[in-house]
Amino acid sequence: MGRNDCEIAREAGIPRSTVRQWRKGQTPDFDRRYTFKGPDGQPRRGACVVCGGDPLTLPQASYTYLLGLYLGDGCLTACPRNVYRLRIACAERYPELIRECELAMAQVVPNKIGRARKRNERYWEVYSFSKHWPCLFPQHGPGRKHERKIELVPWQQELVDLDPRPLVRGLLHSDGCRVLNWVNGTPYPRYHFSNVSADIRGIFGRACDQLGIEWRPNNPWSLSVARRDSVAFLDTFVGPKR
Repeated sequence: MGRNDCEIAREAGIPRSTVRQWRKGQTPDFDRRYTFKGPDGQPRRGACVVCGGDPLTLPQASYTYLLGLYLGDGCLTACPRNVYRLRIACAERYPELIRECELAMAQVVPNKIGRARKRNERYWEVYSFSKHWPCLFPQHGPGRKHERKIELVPWQQELVDLDPRPLVRGLLHSDGCRVLNWVNGTPYPRYHFSNVSADIRGIFGRACDQLGIEWRPNNPWSLSVARRDSVAFLDTFVGPKR
């Protein structure tokens, strides 16, 4: 109709910059997994699948991997306008892990991903903003994780049950390691998972049980996987951090 961006923005009630982006063809590309039917039966895009009542449509591998990272080294921070910032701490010496974290975040909630690092710190904070992070991570709450109850809600457990490997991988990438145990001059690989929260250690142990991975307590805060077959199986989808 020949109207400029300002006129369109005023009449439509949306920012002028959004109008400009749409006019240039920069339209949102919402993934199908963020589609659910509203009360009128019509599909709606760009919404939270948990709020929409269909959390099992989340990308299983990406979400459960990100869940493992969050339980180990993640937190949610409240921001203005009911927006939350998901923050995952990743050691700078593992660039592949940082990239995997960013990719998983983007696949779960396709918002802009950022990195931040404080001076003299040896880790990157990978972060993303969304109003729906508390929906996706209902374990969020006041206080530190090991001082409150941490358990998976039913829909999270259903996603984990489909394939526990991404969750185990995420937990080991956050609070685990692969080491060599030397016995009489012979190196034997093993995995350790350490977390102060007994509930999170329990989540790791149950996921390992589902996969037939044998583990045992190593100390009050750590679990160990040392049996040769179990270590070899973990090597197929975890391996050393990079």
